[in-house]
Amino acid sequence: MAWNNQSVITEFILQGLSSSWELQIFYFLFFSIVYAATVLGNLLIVLTILSEPRLHSPMYFLLGNLSFIDMSLASFATPKMIADFLSEHKTISFEGCITQIFFLHLLGGAEIVLLISMSFDRYVAICKPLRYLTIMNRRMCVGLVTLSWIVGIFHAMSQLAFTVNLPFCGPNEVDSFFCDLPLVIKLACVDTYILGVFMISTSGMIALVCFVLLVISYTIILVTVRQRSSGGSSKALSTCSAHFTVVTLFFGPCIFIYVWPFTNFPIDKVLSVFYTIFTPLLNPVIYTLRNKDVKDSMIKLSRHIFKSRKTDLTP
Repeated sequence: MAWNNQSVITEFILQGLSSSWELQIFYFLFFSIVYAATVLGNLLIVLTILSEPRLHSPMYFLLGNLSFIDMSLASFATPKMIADFLSEHKTISFEGCITQIFFLHLLGGAEIVLLISMSFDRYVAICKPLRYLTIMNRRMCVGLVTLSWIVGIFHAMSQLAFTVNLPFCGPNEVDSFFCDLPLVIKLACVDTYILGVFMISTSGMIALVCFVLLVISYTIILVTVRQRSSGGSSKALSTCSAHFTVVTLFFGPCIFIYVWPFTNFPIDKVLSVFYTIFTPLLNPVIYTLRNKDVKDSMIKLSRHIFKSRKTDLTP
């Protein structure tokens, strides 16, 4: 894909979250802590699932991949945002802007498919328990994860196919802390109405349709669970509730931003912060608090790590 276009602009100015120096210092400290917690929390889940044999099952395999995507989603723009809080000139090159858009849609598309895969996994586990291991075998799990990345790549490429060749001749101020496609295409020197409609059909409506399908899927699962009264059903209800919470937190902001790309709402910037920073942080919190197996395994791994470090430091 060619990076060069007819643009006069070679960089964009990111307006960030605030122009107040005091607030920027507070944001620097706050988001540094949030980002560190996000990366460490998701990394701990990935390491726990890899190291704990009892978590080597389809559900946890998909959960580990979700944590990896969340860790990446929190990293495509947050480090630069944190660094920009201490910078007077918050600029990003044209190539850097396009790269941020690419990774946002790559990771977002991959996460959508992965969340659907996790819904399918729970459906099979609860509605067809006797055939669970036959259907959700290793090949199926690897295939679902591979499919999520393939869909993510094609989705990202489709978003950039027309964007990289748009002429940008000014203004060059992006009203956000990163380059989000709806905000960037508005700066083009041509009418982008058709591109906006394309974005609605490929991002907004796809997210909306997938969310509705997931709601229907989890409704069927929860109805099936309510018809049972065993302890296993209670555990399944807890797991599905955690899954549905994550789905709602991820899809809600995406639908709001991408279904109405022609209109700017004051809450858009808050939602951008939420789905790129807070959702990846909340996912490990939700899964560890609602899943006893993951929580116990994480405690076990943490104790093992601290014990090993203490042994190494002992003369």
